[in-house]
Amino acid sequence: MINIERQTGLFIAIGKRLKKKITVYAIGGTAMMFLGLKESTLDIDLVFENIQDRQDFIEALKSLGYSYLDARVVYRKKENIPEMLTLGDERFDLFMGDVVYFRFSENMQKRASMLNEFGENFLLKIANPLDIFLMKCATDRLKDLDDAKNILTKAKIDWDILIEEANYQFKIGKKAAIFELGYFLEKLEKKFKLNIPKKVQDELWSLLPDEDLNN
Repeated sequence: MINIERQTGLFIAIGKRLKKKITVYAIGGTAMMFLGLKESTLDIDLVFENIQDRQDFIEALKSLGYSYLDARVVYRKKENIPEMLTLGDERFDLFMGDVVYFRFSENMQKRASMLNEFGENFLLKIANPLDIFLMKCATDRLKDLDDAKNILTKAKIDWDILIEEANYQFKIGKKAAIFELGYFLEKLEKKFKLNIPKKVQDELWSLLPDEDLNN
């Protein structure tokens, strides 16, 4: 497990090795720790704006002793899986634009208002709790359901914005994102007896043609 102190130390070390300024978005447990929603994480999830920034980050990780791990071990046959690097029991999941079924949209980037700097070249923006929740739905790995429950119970989720984001994802062709979000909400309700507004599920499923729901 990686706690906030270890994570901060890693980011400082990476920042020292980067030769140019890059901006990265923190999602998952990484972002939750910065927001006080979690004390440790199994992996560090980051989203990059372009391929070269991600490659520069990978080179910094490799200089610290990290090596590639086949992401299919964790994500299997999912779409848009990350580059994954590991050292011991620590792991980085490095996404490029899309996080499995979801596009890390321009509005998600704008909602990431908390900024942390590690040296002169590593700028880390922390995703909004709403978007962390959506990415938990996208990745759906070990502990993601528990993390999503913690977000719903400890942070205020604006369901109207969630519906707006779902509509955007659908418009850009991310139909699978709507399926995954709908079923993820159903699992949360069933496992934790959470009160998710009925209008949310109704709005989500109304986006999809009847033939898709019956397949």
